[in-house]
Amino acid sequence: MSHSFKKTFSLSTSQTLEKYSLLVKSMAWTCSRCTFINPPSQKPTCQICLSPSPSSLPSSSLSSAPSPFSAATTTPKWSCKACTFLNPYRNTNCEVCGARASALSSISIIEDDDELDSAVGSVFLPLRACKRKNRDPIGAVDDCVETDDFRGVKSASKEVISLDVPSSAIDSKTLKILSYNVWFREDLEMHKRMKALGDLIQLHSPHLICFQEVTPNIYDIFQQSSWWKGYRCSVSNEMAFTRPYFCMQLSNLPVKSFNCKPFSNSIMGRELCVAEVEVETNKPLVIATSHLESPCPAPPKWDQMFSKERVYQAKEAVNFLKENPNIIFCGDMNWDDKLDGSFPLLDGWVDAWAQLRPGENGWTYDTKSNQMLSGNRTLQKRLDRFVCNLRDFKVSTIEMIGVDAIPGLSYCKEKKVKTEVKKLVLPVLPSDHYGLLLTISNQ
Repeated sequence: MSHSFKKTFSLSTSQTLEKYSLLVKSMAWTCSRCTFINPPSQKPTCQICLSPSPSSLPSSSLSSAPSPFSAATTTPKWSCKACTFLNPYRNTNCEVCGARASALSSISIIEDDDELDSAVGSVFLPLRACKRKNRDPIGAVDDCVETDDFRGVKSASKEVISLDVPSSAIDSKTLKILSYNVWFREDLEMHKRMKALGDLIQLHSPHLICFQEVTPNIYDIFQQSSWWKGYRCSVSNEMAFTRPYFCMQLSNLPVKSFNCKPFSNSIMGRELCVAEVEVETNKPLVIATSHLESPCPAPPKWDQMFSKERVYQAKEAVNFLKENPNIIFCGDMNWDDKLDGSFPLLDGWVDAWAQLRPGENGWTYDTKSNQMLSGNRTLQKRLDRFVCNLRDFKVSTIEMIGVDAIPGLSYCKEKKVKTEVKKLVLPVLPSDHYGLLLTISNQ
């Protein structure tokens, strides 16, 4: 689901990129009410708020309609977790869907324990954009196509995309896959957090990386990092700079294809991203990632946890992937076993953490152990997961990474407890989630 960042940036790469941008802009249209950038379609109304499209309005209405960008440069905004509408920071609830602003909406924040909810959705943060300079793409996928069913690399012949990587990386008997929600909060030491995350990548040298909650600014930081040059990226420069946040895959193995399949029931623009890589002859490997629908308790019922939608998306993903002989599906599943039930695994599928580390909780979101989140209501969930169905490989190890604070880095936060305001000096970690690193080996 593409949304405007309420910012301007210029492309200085080539006339080709300029023509591409003009084509996309001419085909898509921006809703004047909620600012959602609607994809090209025959529908006369916005997919989010159902407001009429400009083409369906009389010319007199178009001339008087307020510009969706008119106040973007003067009014701070927060992005609704449910519908991504950009609300003024003074608003406590989304103007479009009524969802409540997250419990942590800035670095210096007043929290009232009596008003906080202990559910998953109450601790997630809204997206805050910061100024950035557009840079030339490095190693991005250039030939991208978009259809109603999928978005991915244009490759009719399904040829392998070769990379200049050491042969040991391809011929290794073990492969490492990293899944990490990098946290789209841009006002909390974003550059230093992303550098720390890059240090983890250089330390562990994963062959494949699956990121969630990547913003254009985070994408830009990654592009300038030394580790980036060894990977092929699933997201092109053009796609990255027109979306508020997204999932992204990186591979230092030969890639046959990158594809992206939107979920049929998502109101948050969630999708299934799929990479097909060639490890050895006759040993195809499919790596998929997603960020399943996020819980978002909000009025009028305060029970909009999107559990039904999330479960449906998990089933849709598994059914879509099941025909492949070697499958790894990972990401921020937002999964709550008490709320959602058991993850919908088919026969032969395994939950890597449950199989390799039985008896360990595996909480990748933990407001107690992650001291950066101190002051929140307690929330300990295994939101991030690896589920696999492997014919030619087996899961060997899985570990949690990014659990240590960044040395010498802290931030201040205010917490209101009844009538007293306490100032907390808290450490900074790479993300509000911990990352998962899975190792597989040949059978």
